Amino acid sequence: MRKFIVLVVALIATSMAFAQDFDAKFEDATLRLDYTFMGNATEQHIAIAELSSSPNWYGRRINLDNVPLMGNGDLTLYDSVTNEVIYKTSFSSLFQEWITTPEALTVTKSFEFTLLVPMPKSNATAQLVLRDNTGKESSHTFSINPGDVLIRDNSKIEPLPYKYVHKGGDSKECIDVVILAEGYTAKEMKLFMKDAEITAKEILSYEPFKSHSDKFNFIAVMSPSADSNVSVPQEEAWRTTAVGSNFMTFYMARYLTSGKVYSMYDLATNIPCEHFVILANTDTYGGGGIYNSYTLTTAHHKDFRPVVVHEFGHSFAGLGDEYFYDNADDNDNMHSLKHEPWEPNITTMVDFDSKWADMIEEGIEIPTAVTPERTANYVVGAYEGGGYLSKGIFRPTDVCRMRNNTAERFCPVCERAIERVILHQAE
Repeated sequence: MRKFIVLVVALIATSMAFAQDFDAKFEDATLRLDYTFMGNATEQHIAIAELSSSPNWYGRRINLDNVPLMGNGDLTLYDSVTNEVIYKTSFSSLFQEWITTPEALTVTKSFEFTLLVPMPKSNATAQLVLRDNTGKESSHTFSINPGDVLIRDNSKIEPLPYKYVHKGGDSKECIDVVILAEGYTAKEMKLFMKDAEITAKEILSYEPFKSHSDKFNFIAVMSPSADSNVSVPQEEAWRTTAVGSNFMTFYMARYLTSGKVYSMYDLATNIPCEHFVILANTDTYGGGGIYNSYTLTTAHHKDFRPVVVHEFGHSFAGLGDEYFYDNADDNDNMHSLKHEPWEPNITTMVDFDSKWADMIEEGIEIPTAVTPERTANYVVGAYEGGGYLSKGIFRPTDVCRMRNNTAERFCPVCERAIERVILHQAE
């Protein structure tokens, strides 16, 4: 009994330490950082566009100075006096994906990007770092003065109507996922709410989300569009919608994304928000998911349910695609075979020990041959083909939600990666 009491006291003390650490450095408020990323395949530039604030901080209050995975970029806040790391987050962006495309060899473009951080109590330094697929870095540093009169105050903005479609608990202990309506008119909000409920239910039906459903809140935000449906450039159909999404991203027919990142955050102003799922009111197949940025997927295609889970795997846990194309090997530049990708579920074998080597049972050969038994039982190995390439990149199992729409689950490696992110944010 004494040991039990000591353990409880220790746990309480640890919990208080986390809270005290956050309270010592931050206000219970949110600082929004709007960035512009600009460049091409050879050079990248970062600029700050605007700072704004709103009451309440809905993000994590634990593990403030570290991240569960690297991403294509990270933001670190330093105390300006002590140079102590007081907050860190990682991410990827549509810009960093675009610079790997053939277009980026001849064209320079700019992209919007937004990050939310807790409002520091005193002056802080924000350092944002972007990395390309070879590890080459670009960085931007600026000083944050919490009392700066040019930090726009958003506290009086009335939030859009919203409703919890799943509530695990208080925002201070839970992960808040905002579901935005894209291409739903004001008259179609009942349909959107139905689709939002399906979204939350479907994501939470997969492990490890299912076991940790009490750590999630899903909040449907009724963001109306002027037009129904979304833009389909290949059909010469351009529509006015809440976040201005369109197919044909990077000239890929089914790649549905939005460059209007500021608009997403505008729509979620003064609503608990850490992650975005954006539902597109269309039956055209497609979607996209970007780590710590957003999931965007079509809500009325027959494969909506598995696809929204797949895309959320990208945006929430940074999982890579495990499918591949035989004809992409000569021109796909998404991954460098000379470097280890940051995604936790694909590897070039450059640093396999940092991935899932510890999960492979004795007797499983590397590379691993596909057999019916191994496929059926999600046997972990290193199966060649993944990250769009049939050669040089390896995946953990033959089937997985990150490879097949018909897969019944995430593979064990993906499940572990997802759980690590969950526990990092809501321990």
